[in-house]
Amino acid sequence: MDPKTKFSTHRERATNPLVWCAAIICTILTVAVIIAGIVTFIGYLVIHPRVPYVSVMDAHLDHIQIDYAGILEIQVTILIRAQNGNEKAHASFSDSSYSLSLNGEVVAQLVAPPFEVGKNSSVDFNYVVPSSPIPLRPDQAEDVDTGLKKDLIAFDLKGSTWVRWRIGHLASVRFLCRLECRLRFHPLNGTYIPSRCSSKAK
Repeated sequence: MDPKTKFSTHRERATNPLVWCAAIICTILTVAVIIAGIVTFIGYLVIHPRVPYVSVMDAHLDHIQIDYAGILEIQVTILIRAQNGNEKAHASFSDSSYSLSLNGEVVAQLVAPPFEVGKNSSVDFNYVVPSSPIPLRPDQAEDVDTGLKKDLIAFDLKGSTWVRWRIGHLASVRFLCRLECRLRFHPLNGTYIPSRCSSKAK
């Protein structure tokens, strides 16, 4: 007999059934995740969802006046449009709030109640913003006076709104639309100098 030959006196142990069950379950879950990913990707390509957004479409400086004591009075009209470019999904907007400031001083607050925008549609909000008399510091009053003489006044608009929409039957998405831009006017006739002011990505 070859001395290198070895005999095993123990039977090989059979794989525990629980291990087989765990392996089968893991395989099924892996396949399910892969299939779900493929379905989601195909659904995205078919639906091609677009993020709703808000934009300033037009504005007008209706009134601006500052007296010798540095008390400012203004009235501004701002047209903000909520746009939903999805052809197969409504969009819900909520918590819409924007502040309008001049030389760092908040002069008005623009708010809107929750609202819906239909498929591939838009909703316009025409904000008429009168302000209470606002006392300005001497340096702020001087800046406003200089702007009036140059026929150029700039306001800062900053705020946001929450939007929620469904991507088909796949999921519900909630997104914060931020607006932060400068609105410039010719105070002599109140005309708005058009510029890009939108939460839509460039």
